Amino acid sequence: MAFQAGGQWSVPRPVPESLEAQAYLQDYATLLEAVSFPSVVLDHGWDVVLTNTAFETLFRGVGPHPTAMPGDNFLRFVLFHPDANTVLGEHESRWCLPMLAHFAAAVERHGHDHGLQSIRRDIAQDPIMEAAYRQGLPHWIRAVGERAVEHDGAVRPLLHPDPRWGATDCRVVDETPRTLREMGYTRLTLVLRPARRPAPAVRRAQRPRRAAGHLSVVAAPEA
Repeated sequence: MAFQAGGQWSVPRPVPESLEAQAYLQDYATLLEAVSFPSVVLDHGWDVVLTNTAFETLFRGVGPHPTAMPGDNFLRFVLFHPDANTVLGEHESRWCLPMLAHFAAAVERHGHDHGLQSIRRDIAQDPIMEAAYRQGLPHWIRAVGERAVEHDGAVRPLLHPDPRWGATDCRVVDETPRTLREMGYTRLTLVLRPARRPAPAVRRAQRPRRAAGHLSVVAAPEA
Protein backbone atom coordinates (compact mmCIF):
# COMPACT_ATOMS: atom_id res chain seq x y z
CA MET A 1 0.00 0.00 0.00
CA ALA A 2 1.25 3.46 -0.78
CA PHE A 3 1.83 5.75 2.16
CA GLN A 4 0.19 9.11 2.72
CA ALA A 5 2.22 11.57 4.78
CA GLY A 6 0.04 10.97 7.81
CA GLY A 7 -0.52 7.22 7.40
CA GLN A 8 -1.67 4.56 4.97
CA TRP A 9 -4.23 4.79 2.21
CA SER A 10 -7.44 2.89 2.85
CA VAL A 11 -7.36 1.25 -0.59
CA PRO A 12 -4.54 -0.75 -2.23
CA ARG A 13 -2.32 1.23 -4.60
CA PRO A 14 0.52 0.00 -6.82
CA VAL A 15 3.93 0.71 -5.32
CA PRO A 16 7.45 -0.31 -6.34
CA GLU A 17 8.19 -3.91 -5.45
CA SER A 18 11.68 -3.35 -4.03
CA LEU A 19 11.99 -2.74 -0.32
CA GLU A 20 14.48 0.04 -1.02
CA ALA A 21 11.98 1.90 -3.19
CA GLN A 22 9.24 1.48 -0.61
CA ALA A 23 11.55 2.80 2.11
CA TYR A 24 12.38 5.77 -0.10
CA LEU A 25 8.68 6.58 -0.50
CA GLN A 26 8.13 6.38 3.26
CA ASP A 27 11.00 8.77 3.88
CA TYR A 28 9.79 11.01 1.07
CA ALA A 29 6.37 11.16 2.75
CA THR A 30 8.10 12.56 5.84
CA LEU A 31 9.81 15.18 3.68
CA LEU A 32 6.52 16.05 2.01
CA GLU A 33 4.85 16.61 5.36
CA ALA A 34 7.43 19.26 6.24
CA VAL A 35 6.29 21.41 3.29
CA SER A 36 3.80 24.12 4.24
CA PHE A 37 2.19 24.35 0.77
CA PRO A 38 -0.12 21.68 -0.73
CA SER A 39 2.04 19.02 -2.35
CA VAL A 40 1.16 15.74 -4.06
CA VAL A 41 2.96 12.85 -5.76
CA LEU A 42 1.12 11.32 -8.74
CA ASP A 43 1.72 8.40 -11.05
CA HIS A 44 1.38 8.60 -14.85
CA GLY A 45 -2.40 8.16 -14.62
CA TRP A 46 -2.87 10.82 -11.89
CA ASP A 47 -3.45 8.25 -9.16
CA VAL A 48 -2.33 9.88 -5.92
CA VAL A 49 0.67 8.20 -4.30
CA LEU A 50 1.52 10.70 -1.54
CA THR A 51 0.05 13.92 -0.16
CA ASN A 52 0.82 16.21 2.75
CA THR A 53 -1.49 17.75 5.33
CA ALA A 54 -1.62 21.07 3.44
CA PHE A 55 -3.01 19.25 0.40
CA GLU A 56 -5.66 17.54 2.51
CA THR A 57 -6.59 20.86 4.13
CA LEU A 58 -7.08 22.51 0.74
CA PHE A 59 -9.67 19.91 -0.28
CA ARG A 60 -11.21 19.18 3.13
CA GLY A 61 -14.56 20.72 2.18
CA VAL A 62 -15.31 18.59 -0.86
CA GLY A 63 -18.10 16.04 -0.52
CA PRO A 64 -17.79 12.29 -1.04
CA HIS A 65 -17.61 10.85 -4.55
CA PRO A 66 -17.25 7.18 -5.56
CA THR A 67 -14.46 7.71 -8.11
CA ALA A 68 -13.25 11.33 -8.10
CA MET A 69 -11.86 12.20 -4.68
CA PRO A 70 -8.78 14.48 -4.79
CA GLY A 71 -6.79 12.03 -2.66
CA ASP A 72 -7.50 9.13 -5.03
CA ASN A 73 -7.08 10.37 -8.61
CA PHE A 74 -6.47 14.06 -9.16
CA LEU A 75 -7.47 14.11 -12.83
CA ARG A 76 -10.81 12.49 -12.03
CA PHE A 77 -11.35 15.08 -9.29
CA VAL A 78 -10.71 17.99 -11.67
CA LEU A 79 -12.92 16.59 -14.43
CA PHE A 80 -15.74 14.83 -12.61
CA HIS A 81 -16.19 15.93 -9.00
CA PRO A 82 -19.17 18.30 -8.61
CA ASP A 83 -17.34 20.25 -5.87
CA ALA A 84 -14.16 20.84 -7.90
CA ASN A 85 -15.18 24.39 -8.80
CA THR A 86 -15.53 25.30 -5.11
CA VAL A 87 -11.74 24.90 -4.72
CA LEU A 88 -10.33 25.33 -8.23
CA GLY A 89 -11.05 28.87 -9.40
CA GLU A 90 -11.98 29.47 -13.07
CA HIS A 91 -12.35 25.74 -13.05
CA GLU A 92 -13.06 24.95 -16.69
CA SER A 93 -10.62 27.27 -18.45
CA ARG A 94 -7.74 27.22 -15.94
CA TRP A 95 -7.87 23.64 -14.67
CA CYS A 96 -10.02 21.33 -16.82
CA LEU A 97 -8.65 22.22 -20.24
CA PRO A 98 -4.95 22.02 -19.25
CA MET A 99 -5.61 18.69 -17.53
CA LEU A 100 -7.45 17.39 -20.58
CA ALA A 101 -4.46 18.38 -22.70
CA HIS A 102 -2.11 16.43 -20.42
CA PHE A 103 -4.50 13.50 -20.44
CA ALA A 104 -4.51 13.44 -24.25
CA ALA A 105 -0.70 13.32 -24.23
CA ALA A 106 -0.73 10.53 -21.63
CA VAL A 107 -3.13 8.48 -23.73
CA GLU A 108 -0.70 8.74 -26.64
CA ARG A 109 2.15 7.45 -24.44
CA HIS A 110 0.25 4.88 -22.35
CA GLY A 111 -2.76 4.05 -24.50
CA HIS A 112 -3.20 0.54 -23.07
CA ASP A 113 -3.23 1.64 -19.42
CA HIS A 114 -6.48 0.44 -17.84
CA GLY A 115 -6.85 3.49 -15.61
CA LEU A 116 -6.46 5.91 -18.51
CA GLN A 117 -8.88 3.85 -20.61
CA SER A 118 -11.44 4.08 -17.79
CA ILE A 119 -11.12 7.88 -17.68
CA ARG A 120 -11.41 8.02 -21.46
CA ARG A 121 -14.66 6.04 -21.32
CA ASP A 122 -16.08 8.39 -18.70
CA ILE A 123 -15.18 11.41 -20.85
CA ALA A 124 -16.93 9.79 -23.81
CA GLN A 125 -20.13 9.32 -21.80
CA ASP A 126 -20.60 13.07 -21.47
CA PRO A 127 -21.36 14.69 -24.88
CA ILE A 128 -20.08 18.15 -23.92
CA MET A 129 -16.85 16.87 -22.39
CA GLU A 130 -16.33 14.56 -25.36
CA ALA A 131 -16.77 17.52 -27.72
CA ALA A 132 -14.30 19.54 -25.64
CA TYR A 133 -11.79 16.68 -25.78
CA ARG A 134 -12.10 15.86 -29.48
CA GLN A 135 -12.88 19.23 -31.09
CA GLY A 136 -12.49 22.07 -28.59
CA LEU A 137 -9.15 21.04 -27.09
CA PRO A 138 -7.03 21.25 -30.26
CA HIS A 139 -8.42 24.74 -31.01
CA TRP A 140 -7.77 25.84 -27.44
CA ILE A 141 -4.16 24.62 -27.49
CA ARG A 142 -3.52 26.48 -30.75
CA ALA A 143 -5.05 29.62 -29.24
CA VAL A 144 -3.18 29.66 -25.92
CA GLY A 145 0.06 27.99 -27.03
CA GLU A 146 1.81 24.87 -25.77
CA ARG A 147 3.46 26.71 -22.88
CA ALA A 148 0.10 27.61 -21.32
CA VAL A 149 -0.75 23.91 -21.09
CA GLU A 150 2.27 23.03 -18.94
CA HIS A 151 1.79 22.53 -15.22
CA ASP A 152 5.22 23.70 -14.10
CA GLY A 153 5.21 27.45 -13.63
CA ALA A 154 1.49 27.90 -14.32
CA VAL A 155 -0.37 30.37 -12.09
CA ARG A 156 -3.91 29.21 -11.37
CA PRO A 157 -6.71 30.49 -9.11
CA LEU A 158 -7.77 28.73 -5.93
CA LEU A 159 -10.53 29.16 -3.35
CA HIS A 160 -8.85 28.04 -0.14
CA PRO A 161 -11.10 27.05 2.81
CA ASP A 162 -8.72 28.78 5.23
CA PRO A 163 -9.69 32.50 5.32
CA ARG A 164 -6.04 33.43 5.73
CA TRP A 165 -5.64 32.41 2.08
CA GLY A 166 -9.18 32.74 0.76
CA ALA A 167 -9.57 33.47 -2.94
CA THR A 168 -5.99 33.42 -4.12
CA ASP A 169 -3.63 32.16 -6.79
CA CYS A 170 -1.09 29.37 -6.72
CA ARG A 171 1.94 28.69 -8.84
CA VAL A 172 2.22 25.03 -9.81
CA VAL A 173 5.82 23.90 -9.35
CA ASP A 174 7.14 20.55 -10.58
CA GLU A 175 9.55 19.34 -7.89
CA THR A 176 10.17 15.81 -9.12
CA PRO A 177 13.60 14.42 -8.16
CA ARG A 178 15.31 11.86 -10.35
CA THR A 179 14.48 8.91 -8.09
CA LEU A 180 10.75 9.67 -8.16
CA ARG A 181 10.84 10.22 -11.91
CA GLU A 182 12.52 6.84 -12.42
CA MET A 183 9.61 5.29 -10.48
CA GLY A 184 7.20 6.93 -12.93
CA TYR A 185 5.98 9.53 -10.43
CA THR A 186 5.62 13.32 -10.54
CA ARG A 187 5.55 15.70 -7.59
CA LEU A 188 3.60 18.94 -7.87
CA THR A 189 3.50 21.67 -5.23
CA LEU A 190 0.94 24.49 -5.21
CA VAL A 191 2.79 27.57 -3.97
CA LEU A 192 0.06 29.77 -2.49
CA ARG A 193 0.01 33.53 -2.79
CA PRO A 194 -1.61 36.02 -0.36
CA ALA A 195 -5.37 36.36 -0.68
CA ARG A 196 -6.32 38.65 -3.56
CA ARG A 197 -10.05 38.99 -2.78
CA PRO A 198 -11.90 39.30 0.56
CA ALA A 199 -14.59 37.12 2.10
CA PRO A 200 -13.77 33.76 0.45
CA ALA A 201 -16.30 31.91 2.64
CA VAL A 202 -19.15 34.02 1.26
CA ARG A 203 -17.95 33.50 -2.29
CA ARG A 204 -17.78 29.76 -1.78
CA ALA A 205 -21.31 29.71 -0.40
CA GLN A 206 -22.63 31.67 -3.36
CA ARG A 207 -20.99 29.52 -6.02
CA PRO A 208 -23.55 27.14 -7.51
CA ARG A 209 -22.83 23.48 -6.96
CA ARG A 210 -22.80 21.70 -10.27
CA ALA A 211 -25.11 18.76 -10.68
CA ALA A 212 -22.27 16.85 -12.34
CA GLY A 213 -18.53 17.21 -12.51
CA HIS A 214 -18.41 17.56 -16.27
CA LEU A 215 -17.65 20.60 -18.37
CA SER A 216 -20.64 22.83 -19.00
CA VAL A 217 -19.24 24.61 -22.05
CA VAL A 218 -16.64 24.11 -24.72
CA ALA A 219 -14.38 27.14 -24.54
CA ALA A 220 -14.09 28.89 -27.90
CA PRO A 221 -10.56 29.81 -28.96
CA GLU A 222 -9.64 33.46 -28.82
CA ALA A 223 -8.86 35.23 -32.04
